[in-house]
Amino acid sequence: MRWLLTAVGAVFTVLAVLGALLPVLPTTPFLLVAGACFARSSPHFHNKLKRMPIFGAYLEQWDRDHSIPASAKRKAYTLIVIAFSFSIWAVDNAGGRIALAAVGVILLVLLTKLPTSEEST
Repeated sequence: MRWLLTAVGAVFTVLAVLGALLPVLPTTPFLLVAGACFARSSPHFHNKLKRMPIFGAYLEQWDRDHSIPASAKRKAYTLIVIAFSFSIWAVDNAGGRIALAAVGVILLVLLTKLPTSEEST
């Protein structure tokens, strides 16, 4: 199980980095999943992730009070809506559109349930 969590953490770290660089991918949800996986599987990788300049402050805040800054949450909402809207528009079949819409709604609901702080990181 430890190897699986480490592998999942690595995949979500790559997605978080891509999310930080590309305007169509949200960073925050991927970062939180990667941090959770590494916290349970590899303290070494968890600490490395917390020392990354792009992500470190967010993970420190999450570890401290289990919240994300309101600004990061707003950005994540916006990017999820834009990315999934474009993807739904670009897909040709109804099944694909329904699947994309369902995943987008699930992401938005999960993001809504995360505690928010006004403290900026």
